[in-house]
Amino acid sequence: MDIDALKSFLAFVETGSFSRTATQMHKTQSAISMQMKKLQQEVGQTLFFKEGRNLHLTAEGIALAGYAKKIIQLQQCALTNLRSATPKKLLHLGCPDDYAESILPVLIQLLHRHIEHLELHVTCASSPNLLSQLDRGLIDIAIITRSADSEQGYLLCQDKGVWIGANQTQLLEQAVLPLAVFQKECRFHQAATEGLMKQNRDFHLVACSGSASALRGLVKHDLAISAMANLSRNTLPVLHDPRLPILPNIEIALVKHTGTNAAVSDIQLEQICHQFQHQFQC
Repeated sequence: MDIDALKSFLAFVETGSFSRTATQMHKTQSAISMQMKKLQQEVGQTLFFKEGRNLHLTAEGIALAGYAKKIIQLQQCALTNLRSATPKKLLHLGCPDDYAESILPVLIQLLHRHIEHLELHVTCASSPNLLSQLDRGLIDIAIITRSADSEQGYLLCQDKGVWIGANQTQLLEQAVLPLAVFQKECRFHQAATEGLMKQNRDFHLVACSGSASALRGLVKHDLAISAMANLSRNTLPVLHDPRLPILPNIEIALVKHTGTNAAVSDIQLEQICHQFQHQFQC
């Protein structure tokens, strides 16, 4: 089987989208479709089925995904072992600002433990922004927030959303609740604002920011309350108030650009994430 076609197939498994697969693999969508057609002909099985507008893997497609991962990992392992080691291994890592003080230090320690002569560049941005940069090949790997039912990337840990405030009661008693939350694409922004609207609770957005430190600063000065992951709150107290909407649980994962030979292999990422889960306490 063609290695490039298998990489495109795994990119679809990861993204669930031919358009995102085409972007990551630097091909046209028609070229990806042709690769998948040839792959189905070679395997002699139907790999996809359509449900509404979405494509899903058949049982044979799921089986092929398992084999394809092993084939690509073996290829990467062979190339790594046979090629001469380079003096510097450049790796571009993306991380949301809200995990920069909790997840990031532990992950960086593990990356340096597994990769010799590592030159690491870190970019901080929101999860949707990092996924866009990943698709365009601007970064190699990224820490992202994913839904609890998602299989994207490699799981690092699970966390829950919490309400935080410097004062346990003062702001909650105001007629119009002051909020400082992440930007609109954040699930905590959506859960907080939509939950309050369903309760017919008046609120005012003091600020929206992609920076957790900026939000914590507003909360510390008692200008607003906020909704974020428990890992992101640092020492700020949790508001346990039944009047506040319930916030969602999340999973934090590490994803890799599927179309690049980065300094870290899939095998190394699996090992790093496995060690992270044992070392890090959410």
